[in-house]
Amino acid sequence: MIRKSQSRCLVTISLVALLAACSTTTKPPASSGTGSVECPPAPVCPAAPAIAARADARPLQPARWSDLPGWNDDDVAAAWPPFLQSCRGLASRPQWPQWKAVCDEARGMEAPAVPAVRRFFESRLQPWLLTNPDGSSRGLVTGYYEPLLRGSRTRGKPYLQAVLGVPPDLLTIDLASVLPELKNMRLRGRLQGNKVVPYFSRAEISSRDNDHVDRVLLYVDDPVEFFFLQVQGSGRVQLPDGSKLRLAYADQNGHPYQSIGRVLVDRGEMSLEQASMSSIKQWARANPGRVSELLNANPSYVFFREETLRGKDGDGPKGALGVPLTPERSIAVDPRHVTLGAPVFLATTLPDSAQPWRRLVMAQDTGGAIRGVVRADLFWGFGAAAGNQAGRMKQQGQMWVLLPAGAAPP
Repeated sequence: MIRKSQSRCLVTISLVALLAACSTTTKPPASSGTGSVECPPAPVCPAAPAIAARADARPLQPARWSDLPGWNDDDVAAAWPPFLQSCRGLASRPQWPQWKAVCDEARGMEAPAVPAVRRFFESRLQPWLLTNPDGSSRGLVTGYYEPLLRGSRTRGKPYLQAVLGVPPDLLTIDLASVLPELKNMRLRGRLQGNKVVPYFSRAEISSRDNDHVDRVLLYVDDPVEFFFLQVQGSGRVQLPDGSKLRLAYADQNGHPYQSIGRVLVDRGEMSLEQASMSSIKQWARANPGRVSELLNANPSYVFFREETLRGKDGDGPKGALGVPLTPERSIAVDPRHVTLGAPVFLATTLPDSAQPWRRLVMAQDTGGAIRGVVRADLFWGFGAAAGNQAGRMKQQGQMWVLLPAGAAPP
């Protein structure tokens, strides 16, 4: 995602000294859906040797097309438009030379049918099985979606929850400018005198309403729905006159994510099996006086920007690749292990089910909780039905990334 440069602040900071003062990394924030890869707050950052070891480890095992379960049954033509979108996003990335010939040929094909699409991928790309550091090939597959909230440009019941844009004092430091092995790692904080300190937590931001008036984009009617909007990273808002707009991920305060579902489980208020988005909403309705305290248990806070919806239904939200996401054909991945933009064959099961779900999808997004080699977050689309699927999806699955010749690591 695009971030504003804070060049005025950067020149006053000794990043080498800052890194020297860092401790070991903490648990990264949860998925921001369509958000960028996030990092811990300023005083907590990963030790360079550990990051270097993980960044260099890309366990891809060569595979055959016959190894992909259900490859011959998938309607791969439905993945063709999102693949062309991936090509558009890849064109501005360092990997483009490896993909240019493949994408140029794809652009010259007019609405190919399933057999032609299948032949194209099989002749131009090579499948690689993603494997974890322990040698296993199965990992967690979750889901996310684009919710619909009700909001207003002016504050007044029931529209009391402010949606904030990026604060001008939020400082983002790209650590790769200091050490190349810290690629994809960033620090977020703010200046206090000549020191970088952590940015305000969710509780601190929520308690400083008077300081945020100039950054309010609009107000929504439900703090719990707003919380889950921040987890998803993008959503739509319907205004009182019936018009709609999109809120897209803009930045994050740098604090580590804390699952409020896990908080409720640890407190004995629900079982791990019960913990889901719908059960948390039910708990909130039954305990209105405790909602703020629960939400503030997660110090992470996402800031948004406003976008105009185009067309009758609007395109999907843009992921980290910079192209619109396609329902059930786009996933968020860990870009340290999966090339952003690459096709991925995903073999998993439907939410709360053993029924197989096997499709060609595109790695077009990232998320703070999407960490690891065999790890995917499936974009289910817009609205309540998509939210129902996404909220229940905690499945196991396998992944094969499809790469051109020469694109796989040695």
